[in-house]
Amino acid sequence: MVYRIQIGLVFLAPVLLLAAIYVVGNALELRAPLMGRDYVVRLALPEAGEPVGLPPVQGPPDPTRPLVVIDPGHGGHDPGASGAGLREKTLALALARALRDELLRGGGVRVALTRDGDKFLVLEERAEIARQLGADLFLSIHADSAGEKEGVSGASVYTLSADASSEAAARFAARENNADLVNGVPLANQEAEVNAILIELAQRQAQERSDEFAGLIVREGQGTLDFHPQAQRSAALAVLRSPDVPSALFEAGFISNPDEAGRLASIEGQARFAEALARAIRVYFARQDGT
Repeated sequence: MVYRIQIGLVFLAPVLLLAAIYVVGNALELRAPLMGRDYVVRLALPEAGEPVGLPPVQGPPDPTRPLVVIDPGHGGHDPGASGAGLREKTLALALARALRDELLRGGGVRVALTRDGDKFLVLEERAEIARQLGADLFLSIHADSAGEKEGVSGASVYTLSADASSEAAARFAARENNADLVNGVPLANQEAEVNAILIELAQRQAQERSDEFAGLIVREGQGTLDFHPQAQRSAALAVLRSPDVPSALFEAGFISNPDEAGRLASIEGQARFAEALARAIRVYFARQDGT
């Protein structure tokens, strides 16, 4: 009899342990040992299948006016780089707001921010907001860091590299369902090979326009902004992988450089940034209207 009880306990012990953990876990908040810091992170996640909440579009009510979506990098629990008492997420938002206000003052352009507060967005969500809004241009704003090398300075602008562009087009073609649109062309009821070709062509056109916009940023910013010697670059950046929205990522400068960080955080520095970027955006849209 005792032997049978011992055998039963062997099988019942794990069940009883799990039940105890469940009861205690509902009554208490279980934490890992602090070890000098609280590293329990809570994230508010949307329900599965819930659509992305789209930000408001500001500017002229005319939907035919061009729309630029400005993306302040990082946010929420992701502060980005830090230096000179500043955090990248805060600086990027201030620069984005300055550019938005400058564009709205000039009129004729509609503007939306992917975030207008301290909110975390995943990289794919940022580009998808631009697509869902039907953006004509997407600009992500960041601040660079060189770590301990405080003397490194200068802005730079990134577009998607050619290899990453082709890879992104292929992934998009494989991922998307037949209800999607690319460049206004419905993919429904099309052969997979046809969809792949349409997406590849859309991505190629978006890439050409992205490169053109990046060149305009450098051109219009000369004499106003301080650029890195290698001002125009390309990289496999996830936030730029939209198949049909021209996109660029602007590194406004090095937050690890105290002098440059101070300029970017100042009202005057943000005004110079906004004026230069707004000129580039307006020239870009003017060129597209002429084609």
